[in-house]
Amino acid sequence: METDPSERPDHDRSLEDAYEALLDRSRRWSAVSSASGVLSWDQQVMMPEGGTPARSKQLSALSSLEHDLLTAEKTGDLLDEIDERSEPSANAGLSDEQASAVREIRRTYERADSVPRDLVEEISEASSEALAVWEQARAADDFASFAPHLERLVELKREYAEHIDPDRDPYTVLFEEYEPYLPIEQAETILEELRGTLVPLIDAIRGSEADLAVNTFEGSFPEDKQETLAREALDLLGYDFERGRLDISAHPFTAGNQFDCRVTTRFDDSDPLSAVGSTIHEFGHARYTLGLPQNHFGTPLGESRDLSVHESQSRLWENHVGRSRAFWEQFLPTFQEFFPGTEDATVEDAYEAVNQVHPNNLIRVQADELTYHLHILVRFEIERDLVRGHLAVEDVPEVWNDKYERYLGIRPETDAEGCLQDVHWSHGNFGYFPTYSLGSVMAAQLFAAAERDIDDRDGPDLEARIADGEFDALHEWLHENVHRHGARYETDELVRLATGESLSAAAFTEYVESKYGELYGVSP
Repeated sequence: METDPSERPDHDRSLEDAYEALLDRSRRWSAVSSASGVLSWDQQVMMPEGGTPARSKQLSALSSLEHDLLTAEKTGDLLDEIDERSEPSANAGLSDEQASAVREIRRTYERADSVPRDLVEEISEASSEALAVWEQARAADDFASFAPHLERLVELKREYAEHIDPDRDPYTVLFEEYEPYLPIEQAETILEELRGTLVPLIDAIRGSEADLAVNTFEGSFPEDKQETLAREALDLLGYDFERGRLDISAHPFTAGNQFDCRVTTRFDDSDPLSAVGSTIHEFGHARYTLGLPQNHFGTPLGESRDLSVHESQSRLWENHVGRSRAFWEQFLPTFQEFFPGTEDATVEDAYEAVNQVHPNNLIRVQADELTYHLHILVRFEIERDLVRGHLAVEDVPEVWNDKYERYLGIRPETDAEGCLQDVHWSHGNFGYFPTYSLGSVMAAQLFAAAERDIDDRDGPDLEARIADGEFDALHEWLHENVHRHGARYETDELVRLATGESLSAAAFTEYVESKYGELYGVSP
């Protein structure tokens, strides 16, 4: 009988055996994480309201089990053994791909090993409880009821960061949970560059006399028809319903793995474009996840490359495809079939409607492509100050409203449309928000590269393919340059391999200045 490599004595085990034993451990804690993800999805989509107490305990137990598997002494021993056996004097070494997997496991192990199991369990339970309270607080416009849970999560995550590195800024440590390979300074620089481009551009648009067809889709649009339309959009784009499903949730999200990746959306009977946009956004996330290598499931080579890259995929499909003229050449007739009364709308009308700028919009997930990043900036600054102890939880609503007034010229009248609108803080996800803007910047850079490469091929250019409902070339480009690599490459290296350049805001600023300059007749 073949002996399990992890059970062999060290002296009988080769470097390859040690590597396989480490991957086996990775697959085990990844399986527990996947199970937690299904329970979390169920909590947000299908679980009865009364199930929260039990679900909190279930998720907490799985979180603790995953932490124990990850931080077990055996994991550290295998990492040390691989280090020793990879020394040049051993005349052996890992392949580049294997070394990447070990790098990712080591980073995850070292961070997790720094944090006590009890704290991990406490954070999981606190976030599960906070989610239920957030949903009720948002519905009741009652920040005070959510505030104690937010304060507890801030304190717990500060403690979490301190265990990982007590000598570093806690927000930076938490940001690295979502984007470990882009320094916080680079993220802040990109946000500042976006602000420098977008604020004057939005100001110019406010003063524009352009008469866009912003009222193209006014009226009442039944939610059941919107849901069917959303399914049509997913079919058109190439979503694999045999490995996924579409459901409704309070906050649209995607969850799963390369074998089972599910999307959710939400509907407003007066705004069908919002549902189309959020569905396409979540499709981008799902397509990336479903495109990860199946043979590497449970290992870093079968996992996505962190949040900025993941967000680049959703923003690419939502904005560069879903907001394009070409897409609406294909999709408008389908839209009109579902909603009588819109037959007179032209492709140009639809294009202008989906790209109108809403300086007075308060809701991030309903924001246009430009003001979206100012919404992100507000959240980034507030969560950074919360974690650093520069802002008290009780002051969040007022500071939130002040920043909206300063950056967007509007002030929320309720907390439900203000600081309670996002689910992220109820999960304890501090450091997450910057990845949205980083992802948008990356999306522009990736799409520009894909467009160049596909346009250089024989046959129709990318715009013509999209107009014909043909997305295979774009799928293939993204799979070849992003999806198939899993977490093999660090973020900037992945971008350079795909585009020939390091991550930069240049493609994004060029894209928005050109697109919205044309739409609104303004110059940056």
